[in-house]
Amino acid sequence: MRPGRRLGIDVGDVRIGVAYSDPAGALATPLETVAAGRTSLERLRALVLEHDVNEVVVGLPRSLSGGEGPAAVRMRSYAVRLAQEVHPVPVRLVDERLSTVSAERVLRHRGRKGQRSRAVVDQVAAVEILQTALDGERRSGRPPGEIVDVTVRE
Repeated sequence: MRPGRRLGIDVGDVRIGVAYSDPAGALATPLETVAAGRTSLERLRALVLEHDVNEVVVGLPRSLSGGEGPAAVRMRSYAVRLAQEVHPVPVRLVDERLSTVSAERVLRHRGRKGQRSRAVVDQVAAVEILQTALDGERRSGRPPGEIVDVTVRE
């Protein structure tokens, strides 16, 4: 397992759930919800710097069959822009199938539901994405998902 703090991101059309790991890279914890839009990349960059993050993990929405549709194409584009913004910190795309469904189930089990919980659901989904990536790396010994290959213009 590679040491270092990671940021996990669940990007939605309205909100972006953010989670981060402990410095050992073992446990994911909710951090905040960022408004999606023009300033989201700047805020994510600030979080990377503020928390001394050495890798960003972004959920890639795949279909249940594993295919990629329009949402995955949009996410790949966003991940490239994010990678340019946080360079030289690497950005990885990981499968996020069912992360939001799982997050909603966890919150429902804890008695939280309704519109007031949407921002919390996004954070919990980011925790699910990041924790799955951390656990997968611990089991396999390999970094999770795929690296976002980006050329930064200077």
